[in-house]
Amino acid sequence: MGDIQKLTIDGKNYVLLSEDDYEDLVDGLRADAIMARVAVGEETWPYEFVKELTESDNRIRTFRTYRKMTVSELAAAAAISQPYLSEIETGKKTGSFDVLKRIASALKVDLDDLVVD
Repeated sequence: MGDIQKLTIDGKNYVLLSEDDYEDLVDGLRADAIMARVAVGEETWPYEFVKELTESDNRIRTFRTYRKMTVSELAAAAAISQPYLSEIETGKKTGSFDVLKRIASALKVDLDDLVVD
C-alpha cells in the first residue's frame, strides 16, 4: 500500500488512499467473502468446466458429464425416462419447468445454471 492520509473534515474522520490501494482493499474483501463461502461448502468449478459451459449447446449434458452420471442415472434421479432425457439433451424437446427443476436438483445445481437466455 502507498501513502495513506488521515483527515478530519467537519469533525468526521476520513482516510484518503490511492485508487489502486482502494481497489486492492475491495478485491481483498471480496476474496475473503468468496473464501468464506467456499469454507462452508459452496461448490467451485474449475476454469475448464466453466469455459465448456459457456461454449456448450446443452448445459444439462455438460453438467451430467461433469457429475460423471450416465443418461440412465440422471433420468432415474430426476424420475423421467431415459429416452425423454435424451430428447432434452439433443434439443428435440425442451422439457417442462417441473422436469427441468428435477434435473437441476439431481445435478445439484440451480435451475438458472441449466437454462440460459
